Amino acid sequence: MTTLSAAAPAPRDFPPVVSLMLNIAHGIDHMFLLIFATAVASIAAEFGYASWEDLMPYSVGAFALFGLGALPAGRLGDVWGRRIMMIVFFFGIGASALLVAMTQNAWQLAAALTLLGAFAAIYHPVGIPMLVQNVSNPGAVIGVNGLAGNLGIAVAALLTGLLVKWIGWRAAFAVPGLLAIACGVVFAMACPKETVAPSKRKGGKAQVVLTPAMLVRAFAVMTAAAATSSILFNFTTNGNSQLLSESFRGVIEDPATLGVLLAVIYTVASFAQIVVGRLIDSVPFKPLQLWMSVAQVPLLAIAAYTHDWGMFIALMAVMIFIFGSIPFTDAMIVRYVDDRLRSRIAGMRLTIAFGVSSLAVWLLGPVVKSVGFTTLLWIMAGIAAIKAAIVLLLPDEPPPQAAKR
Repeated sequence: MTTLSAAAPAPRDFPPVVSLMLNIAHGIDHMFLLIFATAVASIAAEFGYASWEDLMPYSVGAFALFGLGALPAGRLGDVWGRRIMMIVFFFGIGASALLVAMTQNAWQLAAALTLLGAFAAIYHPVGIPMLVQNVSNPGAVIGVNGLAGNLGIAVAALLTGLLVKWIGWRAAFAVPGLLAIACGVVFAMACPKETVAPSKRKGGKAQVVLTPAMLVRAFAVMTAAAATSSILFNFTTNGNSQLLSESFRGVIEDPATLGVLLAVIYTVASFAQIVVGRLIDSVPFKPLQLWMSVAQVPLLAIAAYTHDWGMFIALMAVMIFIFGSIPFTDAMIVRYVDDRLRSRIAGMRLTIAFGVSSLAVWLLGPVVKSVGFTTLLWIMAGIAAIKAAIVLLLPDEPPPQAAKR
């Protein structure tokens, strides 16, 4: 049985520019993790590999640390402070990108990408709880934040394609690296110092109070749902660049043009998070998440048999629902977990979910090389069906508006 907490939200304790920097940080986080996937063909050619599939597994360390690093990052965010951890994020991810730009072989590249993944792990368990602390409309806030994150993916596709074409793949890491460091300076200057660590604050209660048994069930479901969502996210965002290249072969082969097409897909799909974020605040949570998951199954199956412009349309539809499903996992943390614990709980959930989904990055190249994109898309349709079944296990609760009366 569920009841809503009566605690009233307190006003924010940081200025609007900090919210802006936290949203930009989400874009930076996702952008940096996808630069390699967009530039992998050029890097493989320079390092002497016959195909991009052979080099792709070297990036698995970045995604493994992206998950494994979330647990200590979340704990430090709660007990040390979210502001200082975000400063570490900005400067660490920027410096790591500069190191990637200086690598000379695949193993150096793997080490630098792994370091980048460790710093990238900070954002989700620290930045998002910092952004939504003490807000009355977390769904809408998370929706905007999700838009910012996925626009970072669009920028990765567009900017990387242009930089690879006109300057080279190293600039695709160096330019954003300098940008991240500059953002870190702005954030450090604008964000007030925390006088009390989140773990010692009062207030910030969960929106929905569950019994201990139901809370354990909700955590298990949100972790499993996040893992399947992350697998789909990693398969698509890391493979879409090469999927479009293969689909448009003989029609469009310019990497910059393909980067623009992919950026258009990601930009349009990103706005789904604004819609979903607002719906989370106003309609029943479980049915909304369920149907967003179910819709992915036929769309992925259709995409398996389309080409060139048909693939462009099908892939856009797929990404609308994959990106649109992202706000649910962060919204679940806000609904069920006290703010004093959110970074730690988010870190635990992300460590498991992102750790499992990092296998998608490692398997992407070998799977495509072995069975092709058509079979891969069918595998993803099966994963989407599994996610829908997992969502059915979420606890039932009243819709937000009804619950507040």
